Amino acid sequence: MILNVKNETSKLEAVVLGIPDSMGPEPTLGETYDSKSYESVKLNQYPKESDVQFEMGEFEKVLKKHNVQVFRPWVLENCNQVFARDVGMVIDDKFIIANIIPDRADEQEAYERIIHSIAKEKVIQVPEEVHVEGGDVILWNEFMFVGTYKQSDYKSFKTARTNFEAVQFFKDLFPNKWVMDMELVKDDFDPYTGILHLDCTFQPVGKNKAIIYKEGFRNPMNYDILISLFGRDNVFEVTKEEMYWMNPNVFSISPEIVVSEKQFTRLNNHMRNEWGMTVEEIPYRNVSRMGGLLRCSTLPLIRS
Repeated sequence: MILNVKNETSKLEAVVLGIPDSMGPEPTLGETYDSKSYESVKLNQYPKESDVQFEMGEFEKVLKKHNVQVFRPWVLENCNQVFARDVGMVIDDKFIIANIIPDRADEQEAYERIIHSIAKEKVIQVPEEVHVEGGDVILWNEFMFVGTYKQSDYKSFKTARTNFEAVQFFKDLFPNKWVMDMELVKDDFDPYTGILHLDCTFQPVGKNKAIIYKEGFRNPMNYDILISLFGRDNVFEVTKEEMYWMNPNVFSISPEIVVSEKQFTRLNNHMRNEWGMTVEEIPYRNVSRMGGLLRCSTLPLIRS
């Protein structure tokens, strides 16, 4: 397989979509590792496997409707494998195997068949000291944005997934890219405050547009940089409530086509009416209660 991913929006040809079969029992509060799952368990709103299966089935239908080749990981018994994004990532023609948190390490073995279909020299395992998950890495051609957390209490947060060593790792591996670290606000228990991954607060769509939640960044300068790069008129700013429901975490099939949650009314109308995009609306709210949404469920392999 010849990999190619340089941005978030070029025409999608092949993707891994997570799988919701045999998710296992509902976690206890102590077993959750993000604020949205913590809240869902606490409020007795954690989704049923059948509801997640339905929503991911709707997502797969849309991908196949647009002639995307869809791969699925092996099913591991009693293992939540919905969020394919964090197991690894494709950057240019390389597959980067991430150092995900120990709670999720078992998920990686289900990608063995996919990884073995890639030339060995194109598969890179990140060093042990480098912590990174795919939701924190956003590509925009020559730019690579890396969500991180650089404070001394890094180890005390379950939601701190990507460290500053990852930023240096990417700078060394991709010397021709502008690698920009973007420090995120972290909170393990409040989904209205904490940002799990960069794609929960920022994502490019179309060719030069972006969806941004300003308060997700610890340093306001990160927000200012994004505004200067994309242009204020090309940015849709989400509210705290919209961030809570994960509006930035849509998924692009091409510069003209984006998959979005059907209840994202304000965002979907803006993308459709102001930006002239085709918005494929699907139900995905149950998935969101586990701490991720559409981008989180995917691992793009080839974009033309």
